Amino acid sequence: MTVTLPPDYRPSEDEIFMNDAMKEYFRQRLLHWRAELLRESDETLQHLQEGGAQEPDIADRASAETDRALELRTRDRERKLIAKIDAAMLRIEDGSYGYCEETGEPISIRRLEARPIATLSIEAQERHERLERTHRED
Repeated sequence: MTVTLPPDYRPSEDEIFMNDAMKEYFRQRLLHWRAELLRESDETLQHLQEGGAQEPDIADRASAETDRALELRTRDRERKLIAKIDAAMLRIEDGSYGYCEETGEPISIRRLEARPIATLSIEAQERHERLERTHRED
């Protein structure tokens, strides 16, 4: 089923949660974000391939190596983010998108706007972070 969104559509708390328009809105946001990350990733790859020339100066070489390492870390982070975006797209298809994996409660629209790949409500996320801090301190 195809849903055409008005250009000014924004999900709101007073509409039925995860109705077709809302799902399509987040699907489009995720697709746009994914395309942007892939474009940036392609630019990083091109830059890394161009940077094959050896720098004659040892300080320049060290600086270039640091830059390449940073670009590779960024690319790895982007790759992980794309996997999370793909997982969110699957949740839209199976109807579980927008619901907390832990409680089954709806994740707030504001949270989904800020982090469209969110799988936990704010409360569940805070619980997880508190638990992580507690276990790290042990």
